[in-house]
Amino acid sequence: MLVSNSSYEARQYFILNGIPGLEAVHVWISLPLCTMYIISLVGNLGLVYLIYYEESLHRPMYFFLAMLSLIDLFTCTTTLPNALFIFWFKLKEINFTACLVQMFFVHGFTGVESGVLMLMALDRYVAICYPLRYATILTNPVIAKAGLATFLRGVLLMIPFPFLVKRLPFCRSNIISHTYCDHMSVVKLSCASIKINVIYGLMVALLIGVFDICCISVSYTMILRAVVSLSSADARQKAFSTCTAHISAIIITYVPAFFTFFTHRFGGHTIPPSLHIIVANLYLLLPPTLNPIVYGMKTKQIRDSIIKFFHDEKGLR
Repeated sequence: MLVSNSSYEARQYFILNGIPGLEAVHVWISLPLCTMYIISLVGNLGLVYLIYYEESLHRPMYFFLAMLSLIDLFTCTTTLPNALFIFWFKLKEINFTACLVQMFFVHGFTGVESGVLMLMALDRYVAICYPLRYATILTNPVIAKAGLATFLRGVLLMIPFPFLVKRLPFCRSNIISHTYCDHMSVVKLSCASIKINVIYGLMVALLIGVFDICCISVSYTMILRAVVSLSSADARQKAFSTCTAHISAIIITYVPAFFTFFTHRFGGHTIPPSLHIIVANLYLLLPPTLNPIVYGMKTKQIRDSIIKFFHDEKGLR
């Protein structure tokens, strides 16, 4: 059942095998993943509602944060429920079309997330380097257009992936050693050349990941120059403190993302598959879990708004 001998049969379904070598502890692995997923749902939904509810948070920085929270929610929901079904109920079979749809959404949402992090870096750049013009530069229409452009870039660049996979013949094993349909994990099962898929994947990585990292780096270089030039130590500390949450979000997102990207292409024989798959799951789950916590702890306005919200709720009782 698990191995097909014909292209036609293998294209009907795949078997998501979870984490190879750790099948005996799948249930135990699922417990922290499930806990993190619940925290991410509560944290991000709560953050989005708080930004909507509290008028003092109706500012560009928090609008971008709401975008990031929504994208994080969609990203982890695309994969985590499926992984939990594998761990708990051994439901490993996935339809070929469903696999392509999951692949599209996983890579599409992660591409949009990278773009939102870039927009948040540009927001901090304008806020620190041009504070008097901040409100006139980042107006609501500009924020909406920037968000839409980021979303369209992520979606349009990911559309070719399912079609590039669909053209491939699958005449080998249909077992995917993963918890979700990742592009490279799927195409490696093909018995034809995957050179086009690899080249296009690298192109997308350059157009999204490398471009966004470059923009973020340039933004923070300019921010650093502006902050260092401030004469007051308190002003420098205040300026740096407004960036700490965003810098934490960048580290949480990009470190496991680059690990996953490079191990797929260059570390297949040196990195244990189980470690690669665990990190690939954390890559999609860590940002949604930790971002609301980091922003809640590091951002005074959000802390004050949470206190105010619960105080208002208590007053209504």
